[in-house]
Amino acid sequence: MGSMNGATSVVESEPISLRRIERKTVEIDIIGTQPLIVHNWSQKAKMEMADKQSGSKIKKSREARDPLAEFESSRYRLDDGRDGMPATAFKSAIVGAARLFEGVTLVQLKQALYIHGEVTADGSSLVPIVSDGPSMRTDMVRVGMGTADLRYRAQYWPWSAILTVTFQTDVVDLDSVVALVEAGGFGGVGEWRPSTPKGLTGMYGTWEVMS
Repeated sequence: MGSMNGATSVVESEPISLRRIERKTVEIDIIGTQPLIVHNWSQKAKMEMADKQSGSKIKKSREARDPLAEFESSRYRLDDGRDGMPATAFKSAIVGAARLFEGVTLVQLKQALYIHGEVTADGSSLVPIVSDGPSMRTDMVRVGMGTADLRYRAQYWPWSAILTVTFQTDVVDLDSVVALVEAGGFGGVGEWRPSTPKGLTGMYGTWEVMS
């Protein structure tokens, strides 16, 4: 605001005062209540997608199916050979469970909650899956315009995991985190889970929190 003599007055404002964001990290044991089916993208499938997106016109001869190789390539593997599941899959299930509660939004949880995984050489972040080892399952699926095809994928049953969760304490407390992890188990992870989009809903990949 200008004064009568032409001088400008300066209004002093209070300095901004911010508190450090407080976080806690906990381990939550979960146990599968239905078999877990996984389907990692094989290197061959990634190359075929890359060729298609690049507009490559090279027509390749159709190779004979190798069920065992397809089963092995469907697995998510840590560098030491253990089986895992992407940490992002668990976070998506847990954050998505916010829809079942009042007073918390998906946007809040995406920023306030983090699921740790073990980082592999290719940059993947995987939560180790505890199991006696996967079995190979064969399923008939519909692809493209409804053409029937067979899929050979890994299935774990029984299975469990330890979720290492870091959360922002001023947004959500520990009891609420446990409740969200439990609710996330209703939607599950992996193939044919209850929360699968586009009408492909199943009953697999669900879990509950161990006492």
